[in-house]
Amino acid sequence: MRAPEVGAASGFPEGQIAPATLRHVVGALGEVLRFQYPADAVVSRYLRSERELGVRDRAWLAETVFAVLREKRLFEHLASQLDAAPLQRLALLAIARHGGAAALARAVPDALARKAAGVLRTDPASLEPAVRLSAPDWLYAELFTEFGAESSEALLAALNQPAPLDLRVNLMKSERETALAALRAAGLTAEPTPISPWGIRVAGRPNVSKLEIFEQGGIEVQDEGSQLLALLLGARRGEMVADFCAGAGGKTLAIGAQMRGTGRVYAFDVSSKRLDKLKPRLARSGLSNVVSIAIESENDARIKRLSGKLDRVLVDAPCSGLGTLRRNPDLKWRQQPSDVTELHDKQLGILRSAARLVKPGGRLVYATCSILKQENSGVVQAFLDSQTDYTLLDAAGLLRAATDWPAGLPLSEGPMLQLLPHVHQTDGFFAAVLERRVP
Repeated sequence: MRAPEVGAASGFPEGQIAPATLRHVVGALGEVLRFQYPADAVVSRYLRSERELGVRDRAWLAETVFAVLREKRLFEHLASQLDAAPLQRLALLAIARHGGAAALARAVPDALARKAAGVLRTDPASLEPAVRLSAPDWLYAELFTEFGAESSEALLAALNQPAPLDLRVNLMKSERETALAALRAAGLTAEPTPISPWGIRVAGRPNVSKLEIFEQGGIEVQDEGSQLLALLLGARRGEMVADFCAGAGGKTLAIGAQMRGTGRVYAFDVSSKRLDKLKPRLARSGLSNVVSIAIESENDARIKRLSGKLDRVLVDAPCSGLGTLRRNPDLKWRQQPSDVTELHDKQLGILRSAARLVKPGGRLVYATCSILKQENSGVVQAFLDSQTDYTLLDAAGLLRAATDWPAGLPLSEGPMLQLLPHVHQTDGFFAAVLERRVP
């Protein structure tokens, strides 16, 4: 499992940024803001090419770039008040926001540092909501329509905050109390996550991949919301299960451990590169019931041979990823409404193909890390309108039964589940649970 994403949690260094480091920040920003590739990949590539940068300099660069991405629209609106080059303005505002004018004292003239800090004191009430919350107009409008003014603003504000580091305890190798003790012995601040029985939340952004408990497979990095999707699937010992869009296999491993290494879990994905990332994780996990298969498409012949034979199928569909903006803030600038429309059609096709694998009485879970209705309930309703083999189950009720759901913590109304960062402190996740009728 890779370490947490660059920029995945707040980690601005204390003290001041050096002039040379600021130049590197601006250079990296120039590459990232082209939006040709994911920001974490661009930043990682930049850091590999500049090996002379120290640990502190790298932290300045990564944290500043991701802070700019989170609040780009706000910073662009305010930047005209600063006498500096366009990209430097954005960097100065991000650093002043998180470190104050004192953080800029070595890198720029005092007057410019003070001006950057002063600009940030602009009355938020004087700004349009989409500007204040640094959201594209189309995204703000979508969320306003779906959630209303108050909830949509709370949601966007939460998505502009760095995500915590969540871990999943691998029940094949450890127990939560044992893992907590190991993390605390390593000097980390760690607590159980509020919902998942497998989850641990760690303060800060430590590199847990160097810890013995990680190397031995006792823990994996996985957001609590993602863990809850595996609980909704409810895979049992000895069953045949498929993770239809497995990617790097985080949910695959959670499902395999839930089944205590029995039965069989197929990890399907159209990208062999993504599945390659599962191999070292699988080796650490101690699981022997996982089979990874790179497929040509959702209509691959190897999938057709399993038609009607599987007990449970998870479709974690390719999506806009807008529920993960805490970790991937560049997505709100890279995605467009036309992309979401195309994704809807693709998601519906994948769901229909995956549904053929489920045996009568079996369970199908459709999930995304999106917060948009078009990718979520819109896909599920279109699927249900096109066939009669499936019924919709109460996802919220199933989740309550599978967890010690905290008293007072709300669940989405209706049979479909929506997890939101400002409510549940998870990434934005959607899930619908369907059951194939017995003839």
